[in-house]
Amino acid sequence: MQKFSVLAAALAATALSAAPVHAELGDYTFWQTLANLVSPPRADNPVTPAQRSGQYPLLSNPAGFADGFQPGAYGQWQTIRLAPQTGAVCGNGSPYKFFVNRAANTRNTIVYMEGGGACWDYASCTGQAGVRGARNPNGIPDDYMSLLNPGASLVSPFVTRVSPFDAVKTQNWNMVYVPYCTGDIYSGDKVAVYPDPGGANPPLVWHHNGVRNVRAVVSWLKDNLPRPTQMLSTGCSAGGAGSLTSYVTLRRDLAPDRGFLLDDSGPVFSAPVGGTPSHYPSLPLATLIRSAWGLDAAGGPVSLLAANLPLLNTANLGTIYPALSAKFPNDRMGHVHFWKDLNFSGYSYERFYPEIGNAPDQATKEALVHAKWDVDTGRLRTTLNGLANFGGYFPQFRALNESHCSTIVDFKNGDVQERGLELRQFIDSLLDGSGSVVDASEASDAADRAKPFNLLYWTINQLL
Repeated sequence: MQKFSVLAAALAATALSAAPVHAELGDYTFWQTLANLVSPPRADNPVTPAQRSGQYPLLSNPAGFADGFQPGAYGQWQTIRLAPQTGAVCGNGSPYKFFVNRAANTRNTIVYMEGGGACWDYASCTGQAGVRGARNPNGIPDDYMSLLNPGASLVSPFVTRVSPFDAVKTQNWNMVYVPYCTGDIYSGDKVAVYPDPGGANPPLVWHHNGVRNVRAVVSWLKDNLPRPTQMLSTGCSAGGAGSLTSYVTLRRDLAPDRGFLLDDSGPVFSAPVGGTPSHYPSLPLATLIRSAWGLDAAGGPVSLLAANLPLLNTANLGTIYPALSAKFPNDRMGHVHFWKDLNFSGYSYERFYPEIGNAPDQATKEALVHAKWDVDTGRLRTTLNGLANFGGYFPQFRALNESHCSTIVDFKNGDVQERGLELRQFIDSLLDGSGSVVDASEASDAADRAKPFNLLYWTINQLL
């Protein structure tokens, strides 16, 4: 998850091609767009008094708080600060902030959740070298979305106004970038105390505060921007998982006319309570994080999901896919990840299976990881094949970031060659298609590994 976070600085200097401009449901007319430049549209779906109470209320900045928002500052990333009263905070206790890039010509909005690791102990939450852990353990700087941090500002065509590689209609939408600093895939709600195993440092007090951070972002969006006509919730890795677990409340509260979800490489695999790891390889991880992140606390994150997803089996969070499909039958949703992913799969198994952690060589380790990943992925593929409005797209291999995150850098080389499909066609099916969302899976990685050397991917891999 974490290793993709730094992209090649050379991307910032690459010549950018203009994104296509065409009318979409939710776009303003030419004359209204001109008027918006002078008088920016105001919020028309503000938080109601009822929404400010109850389970995980929508809490706003206090009156007079300097959040940094300039309503007429279109086409630039703005740092939005959230007050402690909103319940938002980073893992280390520092203030939480997120980023908005507003467009004058549309109400449509993309909510992009950042990827980058997970943590559940002292080493992984402090970001110690050599330990897979959480992104941004020291909080979020104000200039996070500058070109000097291309791992955020240029991470994907989904969060650039124009891209040298791929154009997608959401590049013309309002963009919301939700950074990641809690180590809980945006899904936790627990203040944990992690002792230093070596005893040299005081215990780490860590806020697994993902759910409350997302709620505070939603509250701000409702109070400051117009209700989106179309909304895409997406992200990769931890952000993909967050887009999945947050979708039901995000969609309920932002209330778009049309909703889209794309979970890139953040699967929530089936791991039923009482199951066995031999049948459900992700069960040890799922068992640990349910406790470490407070998922099953009374009135906690799982109960929030259950209250809004009648078909969710709370003993098996992998049932979130059919539960979302049934809840929003007219939305278009999709999941994508590579069969040869060695990043998210490392988080899923390496620290839980001694035969993997103690493998005698890298080849043996990879084979053991892939064997378990294949079991989990095969079950997810079968589940998604049965859902018309929730597509599953499973290419084999890409020579970038350990085959992790298909929508970072570009949408290329995520093809299912046996069917002549490119990842872009899956994205188009999701955002612009009708009927069933595409389902596709690739059986062999031979053709992917035979592709010509990619200098851009190689350069980025050297910096990861």
